[in-house]
This record gives sequence, C-alpha cells and structure tokens, in this order.
Amino acid sequence: MSVFEVLMQVKAEKGAGYFVLLDPDRSDDEAVVEIATECRDAGVDAILVGSSMLLSVRFEHIIALIKRTVDLPLIISPGGVGQISRHADALFFYSLISGRNPELLIGQQVKAAPVLKAYNLEAIPTGYMLIESGNFTSAEYISDTRPIPRNKSDIAKAHALTAEYLGMKMVYLEAGSGARLSVPEEMIRGVAEYISLPIIVGGGIRDPEEARKKVQAGASFVVTGNVMEKSKTPGLIRRFAEAVHG
Repeated sequence: MSVFEVLMQVKAEKGAGYFVLLDPDRSDDEAVVEIATECRDAGVDAILVGSSMLLSVRFEHIIALIKRTVDLPLIISPGGVGQISRHADALFFYSLISGRNPELLIGQQVKAAPVLKAYNLEAIPTGYMLIESGNFTSAEYISDTRPIPRNKSDIAKAHALTAEYLGMKMVYLEAGSGARLSVPEEMIRGVAEYISLPIIVGGGIRDPEEARKKVQAGASFVVTGNVMEKSKTPGLIRRFAEAVHG
C-alpha cells in the first residue's frame, strides 16, 4: 500500500489525520527522538520533515534517526530540491500554485524528479498555497511570492480547483511557519465545498480546539510544527491528535 493510500485510509477511518512537522534546524537528536516517540504514542498519523530554508547539514541524519526510532509514515515536506532523502517513505511533490514564481511552480520539480525516480521515493503531487497570516513568514520571503489574502476565499477556491484539474492529489493551505494567524475556517470551508481533493491545513495552529475547528471546516489533515518545538506541555501532542480525530 502506498503512503498516499495509507493517508486516505486514515481520513476514511478517523475523519481527519494529524501530522507533526519537524524542522531539522530547530531540534537536536535528543529532542527529535523525544518528539518522534511521543508522536507514535499519541496517535499521530505521520511525521513531516522539512524547512523553508535549511541551514544545517543534518537533514539526511534526522530522517534516518526518525526512521530508526518510530514506525510512522515519514513524509518530506521540502523547501527545495536539496531536501530529498532515500530513507523517507514519501515526499509531498509541491508546486507553489498560489504564486507566480516559475522556479517553484516547475523549476525545482524538474530538478527533483530524476532524483525521486532514482531513489524510488513516492511522490505525492500537492498544490501548495500560501495564505496571508498577519505577518511576513519565512515561506513568503524564501519563495518570493505574495500569499493569497485571507479574506479572498474565491481566489483560494480557483487555485485549489486548478490543482485538481492539473491532476494533483492534495491541496495544502499553508499560513507559514511562525504565522500569527492560521488559515481562516471560512476559506477552508469554501475550498472543501468547491473541490474533491483532500485538504491539508497548517501554520499558526496553536491549540487543539483551533485544530478541531479546521477539521470541522473541512480540513482532511492538520499540521502543527512550531508549537511542538516550543511547548513543553505534557500530553499536548495527544490532545491535538484527539481533537483532530474527533
């Protein structure tokens, strides 16, 4: 069974899935092992690894460390062609469809495709959409694109439908790492009613109740990242998982 099929099974059985994103630049080995173990024990459905701008040379090491630690789907959420590993289970093959930067629409993908084939790494074609978050995020700066205004659901719907018509398998509505505001429920609901693809929502989601609201609005998968790296609250990952799974 492919990783994408596993994710669709999660969605069918649990209503929605919960992913935790780890940034190799922000966690040492001990923290990675601790978070990965907690993810497994708390019912997280997949671990994502990636960064908008990777500064360290620890990417491959972190991927291998997580795979040795837990038996959860490990999916790369790449910020660029340099974030590929043969040790991962799959990779979200992003196209930044919300922007007009050709390098992130098709350029990086052309460079990455032969590597993915050589590694026999599952690619999950995903339309990546940056949504205005109330502050200037790393993803916005690095991508050199403007996000979709958070009050313009019609623009988000048109882009998401384009992803579906282009044959992509998922759509990712992303407020960005360190976002002040998360993707509005009104926008999620509008997109969910307009397309048939599963929707991933991430960025700025700081508490389980907020995660639950994203699912109720139509999110198929919820991603948290920064909040897990910064918070030392016992049982927080489990509470997020329970909220997402309903």
